Amino acid sequence: MERYTVTEVCLLAGKLMLQSGAETYRVEDTMIRIAQSYGMDGAQAHATPTAIMFATDITEPTNFVRIVSRETDLHKVTQVNGVSRAISSGHLDVTDAAKALITIDEQKDTYPNEIQLLAAAFASGCFTIMFDGAWVDFLPAFFVGALGYGLMSYFHDMIKIRFFAEFLAASFVGLFAYLIIFLNLGQEIDKIIIGAIMPLVPGLLITNAVRDLMAGHLVSGITKGAEAFLTAAAIGAGIAVIFFIF
Repeated sequence: MERYTVTEVCLLAGKLMLQSGAETYRVEDTMIRIAQSYGMDGAQAHATPTAIMFATDITEPTNFVRIVSRETDLHKVTQVNGVSRAISSGHLDVTDAAKALITIDEQKDTYPNEIQLLAAAFASGCFTIMFDGAWVDFLPAFFVGALGYGLMSYFHDMIKIRFFAEFLAASFVGLFAYLIIFLNLGQEIDKIIIGAIMPLVPGLLITNAVRDLMAGHLVSGITKGAEAFLTAAAIGAGIAVIFFIF
């Protein structure tokens, strides 16, 4: 029963971290450290962006967990790391660790949509200025960035395919930027578009892909790199379609 509970704790910790945007090598390391802290020195873990496999020993049955959705929630990653450190230091038994991880899993700590839109808007305006845009284009990029990010979230909820959602969102970013220039409300369409699409760029995904490759996790690194490439291609294609039409 204890072995089963340890397996459950390790799998839940890995699942929470992988779903929240952690690197695969960090996920595997955390799961193995937790198992070793409970006396299972032969624990084996293998994580990919879409699945986790874990066994308490080489000769024990392998357990499998499918990862269906992923998002960026580094607060949960930090919380799971905190639980892992408490386990390693001997401050949490396996039952309390399971309860702590279940509590983390049930948390809804993401910011409200209004806050996310406001952050995307300010980021878009600031990136426009950072890329040598004029201050007169700050407000256009502010509103276009907020609309683009909001539409991406809306399309993602409807379509459930990230690449199509980002393609459509980028298309609307290009369309709104063109309308702003057409109405003489902005100066440089390229700077407005660059600033507005920055909240859509998969920065964390690219970073995790590089870190996984450097850690020797070639499958996960290449997979995340391919996902980041397709995301960037979808964003670029969406802007290109608008430029082609107009």
